[in-house]
Amino acid sequence: MTPHDFQAGLRTAGAGRAEHRLRSYARLGKLDVFDYYLSILVVLAAVLPPLARSGPATATMLVLFLLGQVCVIMAMVALDDVTGFRDGSDTANYGPDNPLRNKLRKPLVAGTLTVRQALSFAWATALAGAVLWAGAVAVAPHRPLWAVVLTAALFVVSLQYSYGLKLSYHGFQEAFLVWLGVVLVVAPYGLAVGRFSWFLLVQGVLFGFGPLMFGVYSNTNDVEGDRAVHRPTVAALVSERGNAVFIGCLSAAEFLIGAVASAAGIAPWWFVLLMLPATALRTKQFVTGFVHGDIMRARKTGFAVHRVSVALLIAANLLIASGAVA
Repeated sequence: MTPHDFQAGLRTAGAGRAEHRLRSYARLGKLDVFDYYLSILVVLAAVLPPLARSGPATATMLVLFLLGQVCVIMAMVALDDVTGFRDGSDTANYGPDNPLRNKLRKPLVAGTLTVRQALSFAWATALAGAVLWAGAVAVAPHRPLWAVVLTAALFVVSLQYSYGLKLSYHGFQEAFLVWLGVVLVVAPYGLAVGRFSWFLLVQGVLFGFGPLMFGVYSNTNDVEGDRAVHRPTVAALVSERGNAVFIGCLSAAEFLIGAVASAAGIAPWWFVLLMLPATALRTKQFVTGFVHGDIMRARKTGFAVHRVSVALLIAANLLIASGAVA
């Protein structure tokens, strides 16, 4: 079977499971993966006292920032799908040899959208994201230069993640995912309160570990497709054992970030204890993936880890705001 015949077969399969065009666009923008957008709840919990004083300005800024965030991330993942379809990696990773992957989640592979439609969607959502983030900065109670620069940089870099400069094809994928989480927490916080917080930076890094750990487990599953197109994820560059060690180190580092922050006084002394449920789930994820060998179930567990972690970060901020603990 030629590559053309293979892709034609995928399109036929996709056509046999036809769905509404709007549903395909929602899949292209990965709207069902809302975990990126939970960052605004972390920020909201951290700025409750300033929010009470500044009123509508902060609330409006947070709403605009969230809407812009949704648009920018939809543009980013749509462009990622375009590149993955063009270079064949998505076709390989979602092909018949990988029955655990739902092809409809990749509308270009399934044939429910064309590349032209995907690009139009990506640039339209990117433009909307730029306008919304500009509006968020315009109405923000504070505009520290570092927060404005971070927001603008995230917009530019997100569109270059897998398209244009293709940063994820040059070894920056894992670092970008953490940086994405950091900016989505510290930038709106800076716009709300006008100052930098080392504790919010710690929270941003921990939030970024959610997308990071989704990514590294996905990369473990997609290693052959990524190697075929020379996409240098860690999983594609090292041995299977080396990748397991790398992910184990990341899992340990996530705990150590909270532990060091508590020990150094950046975070409250009890913060590392509060985060232990997330640490336990992260350990379970690693065991599922690399002891039991079920990478895709481990990836799914990663979403639960991230959501629990976000809930705990929110709880930490609310405890501090209420003055219930020292």
